[in-house]
Amino acid sequence: MHRFFFLLGFVAFAVKADVKLPAVFSDHMVLQRGNVAPVWGWADAGEKVTVRFGGQTKSVIVGKNGKWLVRLDAINDAKVNGVLNVAGNNALIIKDVLVGEVWVASGQSNMAMNVGRCLNADEEAEAAKYPQIRMFITKRNAQLKPQDDLEGSWVVCSPETVKSFSGTAYFFGRTLHNKLKVPVGILHSSWGGTAIEAWTSIDVQEQSKKLEPVLGKWKNKPQANQNKPANLFNGMIHPLIPYGIRGGIWYQGERNSKTVEGAKLYAHQLTLMINDWRRRWGQGDFPFLWSQLPNFKKRTDDPNAVSVWAHTRESMAKTLELPNTGMATTIDIGEARDIHPKNKQDVGKRLAGWALSEFYNQKDVVTTGPMYASYEVMGSKVLIEFDHAKGLKMKGEGELAGFAVAGSDKQFHWAKASISKDGVVELSCKDVSKPVAVRYAWGDNPEVNLVNEAGLPATPFRTDNW
Repeated sequence: MHRFFFLLGFVAFAVKADVKLPAVFSDHMVLQRGNVAPVWGWADAGEKVTVRFGGQTKSVIVGKNGKWLVRLDAINDAKVNGVLNVAGNNALIIKDVLVGEVWVASGQSNMAMNVGRCLNADEEAEAAKYPQIRMFITKRNAQLKPQDDLEGSWVVCSPETVKSFSGTAYFFGRTLHNKLKVPVGILHSSWGGTAIEAWTSIDVQEQSKKLEPVLGKWKNKPQANQNKPANLFNGMIHPLIPYGIRGGIWYQGERNSKTVEGAKLYAHQLTLMINDWRRRWGQGDFPFLWSQLPNFKKRTDDPNAVSVWAHTRESMAKTLELPNTGMATTIDIGEARDIHPKNKQDVGKRLAGWALSEFYNQKDVVTTGPMYASYEVMGSKVLIEFDHAKGLKMKGEGELAGFAVAGSDKQFHWAKASISKDGVVELSCKDVSKPVAVRYAWGDNPEVNLVNEAGLPATPFRTDNW
């Protein structure tokens, strides 16, 4: 009899589930300041769960599905820090929690490329004494269905740890931290060699007729794969939603730059992914920034050479039509023989410059380099105007390079270019008496030297649609 009651009691105790949190809620985490901060997890249905942080106490009754979520009120003071307490049947204590700016960093190998592989890695590591910069590093995980959790941990920036950080994300976060003087948290989730369709939910992709050929390639391949549509969204992005963030940064596109058709499709795919993430996060049109593909491959003297990468860069620029977006132009810092250029310092700085100027209202920061605004044909000459062109100039010595013009025959020829006193670029070409179209930096690895006062490069563009 006693044994029966003992066993019964043991079973009742054993089945009572402990309160659990996803991996992103762990020691050294950073909560987004100024926004409601969701905290969620799992426990027994009907159990009361209480969350305490920064003088706030929030409670909730666990739903029938065993899931719970509370929303901490916005904390505006970045000096708030301490312990996050979560209590139900058991108690969880998350130590060393900061409040600051949180960004998601994702993409393929150029986002994954760590500080240890970047320029001056040893010097960068020695100087990386930033305990208020933290990075949540996710483990690679391709899944057929959306997951509720993933493997990963928060790592405090130090000379001993920083070489494992994403270079682009770290230099972005460091620039924000030094300018804003607040903690910075990066949710880093990337995987080399992966396509954008793997990072977007299957729901929105199946609604797009344009993506039927992309999805069709995987119909008879049932296994999970890092390039299969939605598989990385399922395993590496979905588990992070709806963690409180300021925005996202993205470095990807190489995998989708195999054909001109694929490159042209990229604008549609990037737009879908951004809108998809924004909708699922439920935090409005949060800022989203990306790095435009840099110069790469062998340079050619032929202004009519087909360039897949040029088309991808154009797709990326077109996506700026979405609200609250930005793009770092990197056409001057790539490497002809290496698809993984080591200068990630400037990539991170340029992404951060756009964020600081446009989203943090830092008026002393230059947003971007010159961007094409309009052109006018005057006889045999073409006049080009640019936005973000204060102090427009040529970098280095020699002649202004990278411009080509074409007549009605659609054949491009290199143009002679000069900058007028009022900041207009004037083009002429002895082989084209009646120009109808202009291209700048249109190629895999074009020669470019047009910059603004801040030394930021002009963004590639074309006026034709040939």
